[in-house]
Amino acid sequence: MTILDAFRLDGRVALITGAARGLGWEIATALAETGAHVLLNGRTAERIQPRVDALRARGLSADAAPFDMADRNGMEQAVRAALASRSIDILINNVGERDRRALDDLSTDDFERLIDVDLNAAFALAKLVLPGMLDRRAGRIIMVTSIAADLATPRSASYIAAKGGLAALVRAMAAETGVHGVTCNAIAPGFFMTETNEAMFNSPAGTRWRERVPMRRFAEPREIAGAALFLASDAASYVNGHTLVVDGGVSATFMMP
Repeated sequence: MTILDAFRLDGRVALITGAARGLGWEIATALAETGAHVLLNGRTAERIQPRVDALRARGLSADAAPFDMADRNGMEQAVRAALASRSIDILINNVGERDRRALDDLSTDDFERLIDVDLNAAFALAKLVLPGMLDRRAGRIIMVTSIAADLATPRSASYIAAKGGLAALVRAMAAETGVHGVTCNAIAPGFFMTETNEAMFNSPAGTRWRERVPMRRFAEPREIAGAALFLASDAASYVNGHTLVVDGGVSATFMMP
């Protein structure tokens, strides 16, 4: 096997949540291009099917796995239906809602709801795919966290808490599953020019954020794909419990002009 072969995912099945657009879509595309059969998750079949069709039109292998991360019953039914016909070798949990409100405006119910979607649901999903991985003594679990897990900003308390919890969960899972051949890692994106962030990044505030990046630009969504492919592949066979930061150097610097 050459080092390039180690990045191939032929014969493996990958479930990517939040794959209808943005980072999830770019990750799903990269994994499909390197041989994986990808299960694209979105809230509804109507939302995700065009993406599945786009990959199939290129001769790549893909299916839809629609469910809402907030709906545990729907999640379990969808995952068990997928597992009935194939194993899931790679899980990439990319869903992450955000609630940009000050502490005074954030109720405890609002806080709990976002923690449930961004953190509790990720744990519930991992619990569904882990048994098969443990039985096969092989698997990759990758959680998409954020540099906000370590670098706080105002008006994002619930999101920061959820992402911090997710990073801690990665370490806890890695400590238990590594002996069984299953690795658990995280990717912490910085400022990515996704559809969700576009309006904010194009505002005057966005100009200030750009100056905070040593590379003086925001990341394109496709720039997340290499990190995800690495952690999902045999090239990362001894990487476990790690958070791979993809932020252009933001978290490595104290202050930029």
